[in-house]
Amino acid sequence: SSTMSFSEAEVQSARGAWEKVFVDAEENGTAVLVRMFTEHPDTKSYFTHFKGMDSAEEMKQSDQVRGHGKKVFTAINDMVQHLDNSEAFLGILNPLGKKHATQLKIDPKNFRIICDIILQLMEEKFGGDCKSSFEKVTNEICTHLNNIYKEEGW
Repeated sequence: SSTMSFSEAEVQSARGAWEKVFVDAEENGTAVLVRMFTEHPDTKSYFTHFKGMDSAEEMKQSDQVRGHGKKVFTAINDMVQHLDNSEAFLGILNPLGKKHATQLKIDPKNFRIICDIILQLMEEKFGGDCKSSFEKVTNEICTHLNNIYKEEGW
């Protein structure tokens, strides 16, 4: 389904929750990636320049990890601004999904992994309400990404 159903209240609380982590996009984006690479080392294989990094400390200092963390958070931020507009939301998500499916060949299960880590971070830093306000957004992102992957023949 290409239509999203967020009530006005859900949109507002999701945006409020997201703002808390996006304020520090590079730091939090980096923390999410470092946790993903540490807890799911196979995810590092997609990033040739991160492969040799074993320590979390080394990853945290890496400009490439930091840059990608910020990029991920910026993309999510763009989507969060369009939760009340399916077309605009998918206009951001579709090309990203296609690129990850066709060029980068990233296994779609990794999107769920990174979304879950973002939710964990929200809960640790800002509590369960923050996390639950954002869960529906991550579910939408993952559902739509999976649909894009199916269309691309995964």
